[in-house]
Amino acid sequence: MRILHLISQTPDFTGSGKYIREIIGRSGWNGHENFLVAGVQAGFKLPETLVPEDHCIFVQFDGKDLAWPVPGMSDVMPYPSTVFSSLCQADMTMYQEAFKGKIREALEMFRPHILHTHHLWVVSALARSLAPHIPMVATCHGTCLRQHYLCPEVGRAITPDLAKIDRVIALGLDQKEKITAAIKVDPSRIDVIGGGYNEACFFYAPKVFEGTVEILYAGKLSAAKGVPWLLKSLDRIKDRPFRLHIAGNSTGRELEACLALAQALGEKAVHHGPLSHENLGELMRRCHVFVLPSFFEGLPLVLMEALASGCRIITTALPGVGEILGTGENPMVSLIPLPQLKTIDTPHKKDEEPLEIQLAEILSRVMDEVMHKAEPDLGYIRSAVTPYTWEKIYKKVEAVYTGLVSAK
Repeated sequence: MRILHLISQTPDFTGSGKYIREIIGRSGWNGHENFLVAGVQAGFKLPETLVPEDHCIFVQFDGKDLAWPVPGMSDVMPYPSTVFSSLCQADMTMYQEAFKGKIREALEMFRPHILHTHHLWVVSALARSLAPHIPMVATCHGTCLRQHYLCPEVGRAITPDLAKIDRVIALGLDQKEKITAAIKVDPSRIDVIGGGYNEACFFYAPKVFEGTVEILYAGKLSAAKGVPWLLKSLDRIKDRPFRLHIAGNSTGRELEACLALAQALGEKAVHHGPLSHENLGELMRRCHVFVLPSFFEGLPLVLMEALASGCRIITTALPGVGEILGTGENPMVSLIPLPQLKTIDTPHKKDEEPLEIQLAEILSRVMDEVMHKAEPDLGYIRSAVTPYTWEKIYKKVEAVYTGLVSAK
């Protein structure tokens, strides 16, 4: 089977970037031929072990095909990026024309049996309009639904083409409902599959406690991810014996604000920057607690990675979190209830201090558990992470491919 994969942003550090790399890699191992079209920043290199150079076509930003940085599906990315809502009509036209040209080139060169696009947004709509008779599946990663909220005019313009996609992969049941509402896709054409974690990088090793509770946050450094909230909460209890590890990056004022708050913690906060899967897995095995204080997520698979590595989890009680970790009591997971938000990913000012106090109390309690050497619940860990291995996730995706191609 010849599979043409399309993603509008760089296939690297983000959740969708990790997802597409895993799908392409496992597709190749299973005997399929893959071709990739992606939007990339200047200097980006894709490993030839994943896709040969003659099986890639890139829309290059930063002064190549387009003058500005690559637009990210999130407004804060781990590399310099453009915000979709800041693009004027002329910019959007140039963006669409650039991708149209590369998609047409890929279609003519590769003659795919199926298209697999990522994000229910502009590039997926373009692909559907340019190749209406080729079977097509699109994976929703959640952030595209946020763009429909932030850029409603663009969303309305592309929805008719998005609604013609043959199959949509949702990462969770809550996301399926949101896709149906936003895109008006028939629910019978939406497959809830989720995403996976890499067992070779994320696995359990016994934890050692040497007087300091090692806490980890991994992701973009932004307000929407709750990083300032986490840092302010830890500042309230900075007399406790902890060290916060921050893995990830962003750009601009949000990065500066987060790093300033981290500096206030002195040696109790360590910023590692972006880490490879291998290095992140090694850090997770050294840490006792993983915190994801995000106000908006699709399916936060970093929680699976941390749990598989034996970390206790502290996370906001977002719908995607409940789907993968459950909503009942368990000794490994502490869920933080959130108040009604002002926007899709922003709390009201009046709720910020109570949220800080609440998170500080939860952090203190979990630190006490670590200090008293409560062992991780390995039975729960195995039952929670087993359904999310990439081998199992890929087989479900491949079944969607096979069903579509055979139906045609």
